Amino acid sequence: NSNAETKAADETVKLTVAASPTPHAEILNEAKALLADKGIELEVIEFTDYVQPNLVVDEGDIDANYFQHTPYLDSFNEEQGTALVSAGSIHYEPLGIYPGKSNDLANIPEGATIVVPNDTTNEARALMLLEVNGIITLKEGAGLKATKMDIVENPYNVEIVEMEAAQVAKQAPDVDFVVVNGNYALLAEFSIEDALAIEEADSEAAKTYANIIAVREGDETRADIQTLIEVLKSDEIKSYIEATYAGAVLPTE
Repeated sequence: NSNAETKAADETVKLTVAASPTPHAEILNEAKALLADKGIELEVIEFTDYVQPNLVVDEGDIDANYFQHTPYLDSFNEEQGTALVSAGSIHYEPLGIYPGKSNDLANIPEGATIVVPNDTTNEARALMLLEVNGIITLKEGAGLKATKMDIVENPYNVEIVEMEAAQVAKQAPDVDFVVVNGNYALLAEFSIEDALAIEEADSEAAKTYANIIAVREGDETRADIQTLIEVLKSDEIKSYIEATYAGAVLPTE
């Protein structure tokens, strides 16, 4: 777009981004001043649902959105006939293994009970996290669709109990361990520092379920969108994310 390049250097470009209130809109608001220094005036429009932010971007009313991960976007595009793409991944909300009656992953009691979320995505993530920590072994290739039926080795004879994600944290006093999503850990006032293990930034789950900036196909090469990604991946914003969410939200690699 040549007129953008010939515009006076002091003219600002306006950029609109639809976002979930926490942590997405908070992170974007923190980026406003950094973007203003680069000639971009950022307007953040908050949405609490997961459908409108994609529709308004697809229709061209808003430039970008920040609330979802790529698997959600892919299925949305397929179901709604939209053509949105990721312009970059910004953060992930790690699952953690938290103590209940037991608090040592090196000494797991025989027959320990572990509560995990029961939805497809998060159950698989929970089981993969247990596997990385040597508690169970999953069937080769089960990956992000794994369920407890895919456990092939269970040396401690742990009992895996599946439960609605929002309910898991509440079970901690009655079971050995719970595997909880970042957002529900925050709500339950668990400190991520209490987690015995969390998904690492280079894990398959962190890469797959990272929250992205989504735009209309073709817009990912726009200069203002690229500047937005650059700022959101800057050291300043990474430090803000780490300090503000105390590990419940982490910058992607």
